[in-house]
Amino acid sequence: MAPPTEHPHVVVHTPALDGSRRVTLDEEPLGVATHADDVAEILRLADLYVTDVADSDLVEWQGGGPDDWPGLSEHHEA
Repeated sequence: MAPPTEHPHVVVHTPALDGSRRVTLDEEPLGVATHADDVAEILRLADLYVTDVADSDLVEWQGGGPDDWPGLSEHHEA
């Protein structure tokens, strides 16, 4: 039997056509984000307090990083 993982596996999935991104924890859906701040809030609600989702070993970004929200450019700060 494999030893338990030390940290949960959080995935921010590839952007959907509308630019939103699903967030899962060990394949369990946690929510849908439209900005990196949403990811932090979704994780907080799941009792995972990550202070910097962009640079955390707990968060895997698929299909682009924390600044990639195609179709949702109005959410970006310059």
